Amino acid sequence: MFGNAKKETDIPESTLLEQVGTIIGPGAVIDGPLTTKDSTRIDGTVKGNVTISGALIVGQTGKIIGTASGVNIYVAGEINGNVSAPQGKVEISDTGKVIGDITCKGIIIDENAIFQGRCDMTGLDKSSAEIAKERMASDKESSDENSSDDENKDK
Repeated sequence: MFGNAKKETDIPESTLLEQVGTIIGPGAVIDGPLTTKDSTRIDGTVKGNVTISGALIVGQTGKIIGTASGVNIYVAGEINGNVSAPQGKVEISDTGKVIGDITCKGIIIDENAIFQGRCDMTGLDKSSAEIAKERMASDKESSDENSSDDENKDK
């Protein structure tokens, strides 16, 4: 009743903060590759590879038939092809569909989303155990520094 109404476009706040410079509207069809230097929203259909230097947003009516690459990729529509965001994240909303392999640093897949393919995570050079040890060491160092600062204040 209160606050449960779902917005028509459930786009993450971080994506909304990025300035969208290119919009492919509903009903538009692009036959061939699409390359832009700014963030792009696709609500139409692109039959070809999509290469974006910023964020890529595929709206609920959007469809890409080909590979898609960008810094961060948000899918509420459909992508039939491989998806690549090696330094960013890929998010597939509950209305999104990705048929193809994904390469990314982070991934979010909503409950009713469709993903058929393989996911390769980049930036996983260290094991989770090594990362945990580093965190504990840095936490210990910061607590040691704070206690030595407290001792110096007392003197």
